Amino acid sequence: MSRRRLIAIARKEFIQIWRDPRSLMIVLLMPVMLMALLGYGTSLDAKHIPVYAFDREGSQDSQALLKRFQASEYFDLVTTVNNYHAIAAALDAGRCRIGLVIPHDFSKRLRASGGVSVQALVDASDDNSANLAIGYAQAVVGGFSRDVQLDWISRQGHARETEAALSVEARTWFNEELESKNFIVPGVVVMVMAMVGALLSSLTIAREWERGSMEQLISTPVTPLEILLGKLLPYFVIGLFETALCAAIGVWWFEVPFRGTLATLFVTSALFLIATLGVGFWFSVATKNQLMASQLALMATLLPSSLLSGFTFPIDQMPAPIRAVTYLVSSRYYVTILKSVFLKGTGVGALAGPVTALTIYACVIGFLAMRSFHKTLD
Repeated sequence: MSRRRLIAIARKEFIQIWRDPRSLMIVLLMPVMLMALLGYGTSLDAKHIPVYAFDREGSQDSQALLKRFQASEYFDLVTTVNNYHAIAAALDAGRCRIGLVIPHDFSKRLRASGGVSVQALVDASDDNSANLAIGYAQAVVGGFSRDVQLDWISRQGHARETEAALSVEARTWFNEELESKNFIVPGVVVMVMAMVGALLSSLTIAREWERGSMEQLISTPVTPLEILLGKLLPYFVIGLFETALCAAIGVWWFEVPFRGTLATLFVTSALFLIATLGVGFWFSVATKNQLMASQLALMATLLPSSLLSGFTFPIDQMPAPIRAVTYLVSSRYYVTILKSVFLKGTGVGALAGPVTALTIYACVIGFLAMRSFHKTLD
């Protein structure tokens, strides 16, 4: 392999990128747009849930319960209504997500037996948001209930019994504030890397065929390996630059913690880039058409990266056949690595499993891409 010929091919590809406005748009604008759209537009945090209340009693105790909801960051007590139909209409129109109905004998039953039910009508058209809202509402009511019980016990003169025999003190690690952006942004980095890498490399060989310059390239003394490496080297450098750009946006703009090392980030990103670039190159060779190659590359990288990598849906909650398919998706291992690097500060040694799998994947895809290209006009 000649270093001079390799550099000449790489330089030619850099010039092609610079002269191609579509490639420049992909390189410069797509990562920033994806980070902004997905970073701001995708959130699993359910806060400020609008609540309507129908307080049938209007006592001090019922108002104290409503104030608990009003003080919570997860709920916004929009208004109180005076009939059941108003809550049903608000839920139907989407003006609220939860309707609270406090019974007319709330205080009496609370003081007499300590047991009383509060009805919560929940809009479950979005089941995930509904489950979160129900959990938050149960937590607020549970806290109010504990305070009522402790107050009753203390008034009965049983001060020693006010302390629970067993309690759970939860401490969250790695994502202390339970912010969804802290694990969404690393997943967005994977999406950007997969899309940009495969999309750009899918245009390499197909562009030569469409412009009629493949005959000239074949007539030169360059080897297939030199063509492969020379054409993918510029996109490899661009991919590493995009990795640094996305990581910087995630850390400094979205304030996602970065506890790992840059060496771990770039080594694993290089392995993932080899895999995605190889996929795009293979489609470019196989189709000889830029449009078809780019569409196939997006389907082969974007859909698996978003659906089967663990970025959008937890893999352990998928059916067994789908979980088996995820082992064939390189994004699965890269998502695991990035979340560990960003949030846990895990080193390469502790990530031996996914790093090894990603290395094998990169080697196999790289080998198949090299074998797919031949210096012939067929």
